[in-house]
This record gives sequence, structure tokens and C-alpha cells, in this order.
Amino acid sequence: MLTIRGDKYRLCDGVTRRDMLRIGALGMGGLSLVDLLRAESQAGNRNSHKAVIMIYMAGAPPHQDMYDLKMDAPSEIRGEFKPVKTNVPGIEICEHLPRLARIMDKLVPLRSVVGSPNGGHDSYICYTGHPKPNSPAGGWPSLGSIVSKLQGSAVPGIPPFIGMAPDAGHPPYGSPGLPGFLGASSAAFRPTGESKDNMTLNGVTLDRVNDRKSLLRGLDRFRRDTDATMSGIDALNEQALGILTSGRLADALDLSKEDPKVRERYGKGNPKNYGDGAPRNCEHFLMARRLVEAGARIVTLNFGRWDFHNNNFSECKNTHFPMFDQGLSALVEDLHVRGMADDVSVVAWGEFGRTPKINKKAGRDHWPNVGGGLLAGGGMKTGQVIGATDRLGGEAVQRPVHFGEVHATLYRNLGINPHRASIQDLSGRPQYLVDHHEPMRELV
Repeated sequence: MLTIRGDKYRLCDGVTRRDMLRIGALGMGGLSLVDLLRAESQAGNRNSHKAVIMIYMAGAPPHQDMYDLKMDAPSEIRGEFKPVKTNVPGIEICEHLPRLARIMDKLVPLRSVVGSPNGGHDSYICYTGHPKPNSPAGGWPSLGSIVSKLQGSAVPGIPPFIGMAPDAGHPPYGSPGLPGFLGASSAAFRPTGESKDNMTLNGVTLDRVNDRKSLLRGLDRFRRDTDATMSGIDALNEQALGILTSGRLADALDLSKEDPKVRERYGKGNPKNYGDGAPRNCEHFLMARRLVEAGARIVTLNFGRWDFHNNNFSECKNTHFPMFDQGLSALVEDLHVRGMADDVSVVAWGEFGRTPKINKKAGRDHWPNVGGGLLAGGGMKTGQVIGATDRLGGEAVQRPVHFGEVHATLYRNLGINPHRASIQDLSGRPQYLVDHHEPMRELV
């Protein structure tokens, strides 16, 4: 819907029928970007630019084969991988994550993530911090949608919440985080696929854009006469057109403008969806850094398809670990090199863990009892492990970490008090952001 292209069939004022339909949609509320910008007009604190990059590891990765290897467990539990020392004495992780091992002083492995309500595949708890059962009408909004509502844009021309996830065969694997009861105006802006090409003027001059603005004013005039609630529509449409004319978002997504050596450090990965999951696109890690650097507050990206009921070890070793290791380590190092590590929080996790016992197909099945994750940046105290599981990796026995605690920490890092800030649900009732969960004391 953002395309402004030429067309051989023109109206008498030089505006094409296609242009009129597209700009008309802008005025008639058909463009989600305008709805998104409406949320920005209700923004809270815009003075700082803290940000979060969340990597959703679709399908749930095997925690005990990444950050919590159990070398004293029986072979049917232990698996094939061995631990490797990291640059922090006493912390070991999987041998097939060597790049992350070399920067462990900048990371926080979480070995005891709890709170997943069941073994069903859904990105909901990763993006909201709330279990899906007993959610309010409309569902809990994701972190990105809440921040979009409360803080709005940090930089004109850059949406506050950007989701890099392309559609997936299993819809939750392709979700960037949903707006829930906040509605479409707080949804993620998704610059993937064809939309990326639609964020530039495609050769159309600013004079022609101004013609469309004149057309838009005419289309909106009758609405203002009949509906006083539309009094702010002109300003919102100006912001939408500002994204087109400024080019900031398109520039941030244009990796050809990045230093080739930096691009090489991130690697390419694989841009195709893995099965019914997400791509293993290492360039999305680089795009995420460029987007927060350009002004985005929340960027989400979905990586891989980790539901390895079969061939868990070969899948991890050959198809997922190398790309994840390269992309995430490059992102974390890049944030430090650019002086962004205190302002940008990074979290990578899935919706639950995997079974301690390896099944007959050399896979691990769903295990909601406990899982893992990885944190970085945000000014947090890194170079430490938080939590522990039992000898078999099946239950949290030390410092269980709820998804909601991580979200409370991320809100704190963004300058939002999760127990004072509130959003209204569909009934008009104020809802606090994370229930009773507090920011993690170990990280402050």
C-alpha cells in the first residue's frame, strides 16, 4: 500500500487511478502505517532512545544442548555435544557455538526459564511475557506494541516497532508480536517482502507527492465535516508521507550502504523459510542493528525452526547453530563497537524447552517445564549465568526465571516502570504490563 508509481492511465490533474486508490486508502484508514502512526501521537516519553532487539527462535531450541549441557547424565539424556570453555572462567556452553563462547563476557545465559503454560507452539509468551490462557479479551499486546503505544517514535520517519518476520507455514512462527487489545494502530510495521520495495518513491517526484497530498485533503474533507474524531488525520498522513519522502527506513534496510567487512562478519545465512518456520537469515541481525541505530525502539526477528523431534543433533550442528552463532555474536559485538550496548537490549529465546530424554528418532520433544535463553546489552551485568536445572536438565532447581521477569527487565531498560505504566484494555480497564513480576535483580 505504500507504493507511489507511475501509470499510463491518468486523471485530468495528472494523478493516476491507481494513485487515487492508493492515496484514498491512506485517507480511508486502509493503510496500517497510518494506524501505527496514530499511536505515536499518543506517545509518552520521547526523550531517550533505548531499544530492544528480540530474536524469537521459532519452535523452541534445545536448552540442554546449547547453554546447559549435562555431561554427568546418562547417554540417553546427555546427547552428542560437548561443552567448551568461554572467555568467562567457569562458564561453558556447547562446542558448536564457538563465537558466542568467545564473547561470553557480553552475554547472560538463562538456564531456568519457566512459565510456558503448555507444550503448544506459540510465540505469544515470548513476545508478551504472559501465558495465553486467561488472557484479557483481544489478547495481551506484545512488548513492541506496548512500547509503540507508550513511547511512540524516537525519530520521525522510523516506526517505533518493526517486525522482521516473514509469513510462515505455522502462523505463530511468522508473528512479529501481535498488538492484542491495543488494536492495529499499535501493530508492528513489517518491511519484509514486497513492502520493502514500496518504501521509496520509485522515481516519483516530490511535486507529484504534493499533488497526492492535495487529493488526500479533498478526500478527507467530508470526513472532518461529519466526524470530529478525525481532527488529527492530516498530521498522521503527513507522517506517513514523511516516511516515504525522508527515506530513513529504506536507507536503514539497504545493506549495500553497510561496510562490506561488517556484512561479512554477520554472514548471509539462508533467507528462505526453514520448513514451516522462519528463515535463518543472518542479515536480519544486521538489519535489526541498523534499524535501532536509525531510531526504531523495538525490532523483532524470527530465526529458524527449532522443533527437532527428529535428528536433533545433526539439525542443530549443521543447519542452525552455525548461522545463529555467527549472526547473534556479530550483533552483540557490533553494538559494543558502536557504543550502543548500554542502550540496546538483546534477548534470544523460544517458547519452551526440550525433553531431557532423547527419543527413538534422535530428537527431543516438547518440554514446557523449563527452557533457556540468552540476554545481552541494555547496560545489564553480563558475563554471568542465571539459574540452574537438575542433573537431567528437566526442572529448574535454582533461580527459576519467568518470561514475565525478563519482560519487566526489558521495560526497565527502556525507561518504563512496568508497575506504574498501564494500558487500557477493550473494556477501558487499566492493565499493568507484567503482573507481579519484577526486573531481574541480578542484572541491575
